Amino acid sequence: MNCQECGKRPATLHFTKIVNAEKTEFHLCEACAREKGEMIPGTPNGFSIHNLLSGLLDFDPSSHSSLGNKPQSIRCEECGLTYSQFSKLGRFGCSSCYRYFSERLDPLFKRVHGNTSHVGKVPKRSGGIIKYKREIENLKQELSKKIEFEEFEQAARIRDKIRDLERRMAEF
Repeated sequence: MNCQECGKRPATLHFTKIVNAEKTEFHLCEACAREKGEMIPGTPNGFSIHNLLSGLLDFDPSSHSSLGNKPQSIRCEECGLTYSQFSKLGRFGCSSCYRYFSERLDPLFKRVHGNTSHVGKVPKRSGGIIKYKREIENLKQELSKKIEFEEFEQAARIRDKIRDLERRMAEF
């Protein structure tokens, strides 16, 4: 898909605006987004993407004290990027930044995506077994919690569900 502004370069930034149940999509290339000051089109007074990301990166000031390091002092040892610089730039300096900033990123990913692990989509044709495996894995985690809290009757029901799913999966 090409940029809606210039029509020349491929669109790499995609925005969706929903107002009163009316959905509007914007597709811009990086150069056009930069020219517009990286503002999300169609918003009053504009809104910087970097300000949005910075707000998300620093969403819980009380968590600064719970972490060993203040966000400003966390630094990637590979490229030298600090967490403070990352929150302003909105980009990592290298692939190692994920590891060095991980304790600050997990809460961010959970807030933005609702989870810290990517599960992706399952193809309908070949996804049956994968679907069963995921459900069994979730039930096993739930079973562990029930056993830990000594809720043995509920644990037995979950154990039976797991066995049933394993039987169905074997028939697949």
